[in-house]
Amino acid sequence: MTGTGESGEGGVYLSVVVPVYDEAESLDPLYGELVDVLARVEGRSEIVLVDDGSRDESLRIAKALEAKDARVRVIALDVNAGQSAALGAGFRAARGEVIATLDADLQNDPADIVRLLPLLEGADVVNGIRTPRFDSWSRRLASRVANAVRNRATGVPVSDIGCSLRVMRAHHVRRIKLYNGLHRFLPTLLAMEGARLREVEVSHRPRRYGTSKYGIGNRLFVSIADLLAVCWMQRRALRYGRRV
Repeated sequence: MTGTGESGEGGVYLSVVVPVYDEAESLDPLYGELVDVLARVEGRSEIVLVDDGSRDESLRIAKALEAKDARVRVIALDVNAGQSAALGAGFRAARGEVIATLDADLQNDPADIVRLLPLLEGADVVNGIRTPRFDSWSRRLASRVANAVRNRATGVPVSDIGCSLRVMRAHHVRRIKLYNGLHRFLPTLLAMEGARLREVEVSHRPRRYGTSKYGIGNRLFVSIADLLAVCWMQRRALRYGRRV
């Protein structure tokens, strides 16, 4: 088993936060894999499913999981507010000392959470690097270019900022405020708050169900605007100490 056994609110050590948008086919198998993971984690754990205004049966399935397993908690947003909003709602609801995130589409391997948790020793955030990536060549190329531009602009080197699989110390996560689209800069925002970042290769699996919600066309220009916003935040951040 892994984990420190130290607990956050309500005696919970680990909160797994999963944004969900039209992933009805994935939820039952994802839950089964997460149950296996939680059995290997020392201390109490919870699964926080945040339904982001799904149009399919995702919310009904999530509620059924909540009804049969007290470790599952469901948050239902009243509209499709986007991944940043879903993560923000999940972070506010999470009770664990450590927060893990992953996508609901089964491309992340939940078993990697067990490998990442011990790496928090000496770090505050352990971010995954998808290796190898089972995405189209155009998505991989766009991701590589975007990572290089972000790293150059922000000065915070992150190999795969688009990887949703990560574990984080909750007290750092609760210090940041997410705005629409800024979930893509989560490791950078955490580093701005003094979090120590570590990276490790994680598994990436082919998509089994549904279709990707994002593409180059619907991310390029908003990502540029978001990058400019993050750079502005870095330049204008308050930096001072106290003499006494």
